[in-house]
Parts: sequence; C-alpha cells; structure tokens
Amino acid sequence: MTRYIRHAAVFCALLLVALLGNAARIQVFQAGRYDDSPANRREVIARYGQPRGNILVGGRPVTGSVDTREQLRHERTYAHGPLYAPVTGFSSQKYGTSLLEQAEDPVLSGTAPVLTPFPLWNDFTRARNPGGDVVTTLNAAAQQAAYEGLGGRKGAVAAIEPSSGRILALVSAPSYDPAALSGNGPEVTDAWTRLNGDREKPMLNRAVRQTYPPGSTFKVVTAAAALDAGVITDLDEPTDSPDPYTLPGTTTSLTNESDGCEDAPLRVAFEWSCNTVFAKLGVDVGAENMVATAQAFGFNDTGTGIPFAVAPSTFDTTVDDAQLALSSIGQYNTRATPLQMAMVAAAVAGGGQVREPYLVERTTTAGGSTVTSTGPRPVRQVMRPSTAVRMRELMRDVVEEGTGTNAAVPGAVVGGKTGTAQHGVGNSGTPYAWFVSWAQGGSDPEPRVAVAVVVEDGSADREHITGGGMAAPIARAVMEAVLTS
Repeated sequence: MTRYIRHAAVFCALLLVALLGNAARIQVFQAGRYDDSPANRREVIARYGQPRGNILVGGRPVTGSVDTREQLRHERTYAHGPLYAPVTGFSSQKYGTSLLEQAEDPVLSGTAPVLTPFPLWNDFTRARNPGGDVVTTLNAAAQQAAYEGLGGRKGAVAAIEPSSGRILALVSAPSYDPAALSGNGPEVTDAWTRLNGDREKPMLNRAVRQTYPPGSTFKVVTAAAALDAGVITDLDEPTDSPDPYTLPGTTTSLTNESDGCEDAPLRVAFEWSCNTVFAKLGVDVGAENMVATAQAFGFNDTGTGIPFAVAPSTFDTTVDDAQLALSSIGQYNTRATPLQMAMVAAAVAGGGQVREPYLVERTTTAGGSTVTSTGPRPVRQVMRPSTAVRMRELMRDVVEEGTGTNAAVPGAVVGGKTGTAQHGVGNSGTPYAWFVSWAQGGSDPEPRVAVAVVVEDGSADREHITGGGMAAPIARAVMEAVLTS
C-alpha cells in the first residue's frame, strides 16, 4: 500500500511540475505573442482606462480627456482643434496617433520608463503611470495670428526663434478638428473617410510635410553663396547680367517681372527680385558651391525631426548649367517646406548660424516634475558672419523700399524676401505666394523671430498674386505677435 501511495505522490508531483512548466511557458516565453495577439484587448483597455497626458501651449493644455464610461473609457478632446492640429495631430481609439500625439505617445500614455519612480516596479505590479504632459515651444499669440492671417486660404506658416531653434508657430490650412477621430464609433469611421477623401487634404501638415518650389525666396540662398564664394564683393557694383538671359546651352530666354534688371547690382537685383541676375549668379557660383550652401541651410537633409518627421527639402545635386540657373531662382527641382524657408531666414538673422528647430520644450509627470528637457540644439555654420551682415542689409532693403513693404512693423527692424513660384505643366498652376522674413524689436539685442509664409491659392487673378501682397501681411502679423508677447 505504501508503494502505491508513493507512486501516486510522485505522479501528482510530476503533474504539478508540468502545470508549473506550462504556466512558465505561457507567462514567460510566450508572453509576447499573447500580448501582441489581436484578440488580447487588455492592453487597449488599460491604455484608455486612464486620462491621457496633455499637450501644453503657453502653460495651458490644448488637449484633454473625457470619461465615456464605456469599455475604452477615455477619449481625447481638443481645445481649438483646427488651430493646433498641425502640431498635436490626432489620438484615435480606432486609427492610432499622428504628429506630436504619436512622437510623444510613451509620455502621454504613461508608458515611458522615465515616468516610473522605481525601475522595473511596473513590470512586477502591472501598474500604469498617469500620463505625463508635453510642454511645447509654441507662442499662442503667434499661432493665432498665423491661423487668422491665412483666413481659410490654402497654405502654411512656420515661425522659429533664430537664437534657439524654438518653433513659435506652425500652421497649416485648411485644417480639421482632431476630436472627430477620437472615439471608435461609426461617426469616427465617417469622419476618417471624409477627411482622407477631401481634395483639399486638411490632414496634410503643409508646414512640414509639403514641399513647394520656393521661387524667389531661394534667392537668399543664392545671394549668400555668391557672397561667400567671392563672386560678388560689392553690393552696389553692376553685375554682368543681360536681360533677357539665355539659359546656357539652350535657346530659352529668361526674363524679369521688373524693369531695370540688366547688369543690376546685387542690392537692386535682390530688392526687385531680378531673375536674370540670380540665374546667372548661380551659374557663376557653380554647382558645387551652390549645392554646398543649400545643404548648409538644411536642404537635402533627410533626418530632420521636431520630434515628428519633416519632409526633406531638396536642391538637385546633378544639374547642368541651364538647370542650375533655374534651380538658383527656386525653380526646376528645388523644393522646400515652409519650415525650411523659416530656417533660411533664421540663418541670416542668426549671424550666419542656424540651430536645428524643435517643438518640445520639456516633458513632465502628471504632477509637473520635469522628466526630460531639450538642451542646446546643434549649431550649423551656414555662411560667413560678414556675409550674414550683408544679407541682413539686403533683406532690410526689401522691406524698407522694395517688394516687401507690407511686412514692415512699426518700431522694429524687419528683413524679408518675396517670392512668387510658378508650378504645374507649362507653369499653368496658380502661382504660390511666398514671403520669408525676420524681425528685431527696438530694444532687442538680436532678431527674435524668423517666419516663412506660403499661400497656395492667393487669388483667382494670376497677375495679382505676389508674395508681397498675399504673404507678407501674414508674416507681419506673426512677427508683431511675437515682438509684443
């Protein structure tokens, strides 16, 4: 009898070992597979079981959460949704996240390790930290001014602080309300279908995800390259620039919108945006130097993140002289985001240096304690300081007595450059109206803001579409908002 009891005990022990082994296999070795299974809703339920952290502008949240009392309890809410959509993106129970909601999701959702007071504690307790907050660099007044300035017209505005790289405004129009995508009901599906099918593309962040031919605003880059290369040594010395200018190796003639461009000095050519002068300057500088200068400004950089990805602006590195001439006036394959063109203006304002732009100042716990902060951003030397001084002079002339007078701010020093970019087959598309600028208040030791504005549908009448008329007033409103805040 004792032997039978011993056999039964051993058999029971083996069953217990098998049970424990199977439990270990499932909970340790196969945990990842079960966690990732579409049938496992525990993580999704936990994710929305608590309020999401907030995105802050000027110390105030522009996002929130509402308790629906449903299985996925908390839905995202947005204050002034269309105004801040190009920054926040959306957080949807059905379609995931985008832009800042995506880039900072670990902090906002409470899963970031930096939010845990004790390492590995949450791994043992299965607890979830309250969502942290994301403090942005945005200037609320500048954001509002940019949004109202566009007034529903298709386009975008980007503004940055030259001395730091802080993004002060990032606006895209037309926009949308991210709250329409927050839940998981049929109305969310309808909103998603409608927004993605809209020909105006309201979910496209034109400030950082759309590239445009920059037109004459790119002449800032060409002028800097010519000065750095020594092709131009005197702003007031006549250039050898015929009008019209025949593109090298072709019979195609390039003309100007303004009179007086033949052999015009750089100061006059910049002030009145002479295509012939700058096309020839680009050829005289040469492809190697033009490419080097454009890339120093940030063109062809595929790694820019603010923290979400930015579409790379491009300057073709394999061009013949005719193509180089067109590229040097912001045409051919030259394309730029508004954020990139704001960096161009910032480089001039910053004495020839530009810092990488950024949108997040710091992240905090739900209680307000800082867990990460943005330190000094890398500095890139774009042009010689002496070149930057002369470029400031040229840009001031544009605003004081050239094509950019609509950007003048009383009591401030303002520099700018207009642009009207042709596009489409045979330049048949409605021209894009551009303006890039910087501003320095009367008591400021250095410029405080650099702005780029593009308006896609400025007017039905092509002849009246100009950067100075359509885009410069928007830039002025943004600069005034920064200087007075």
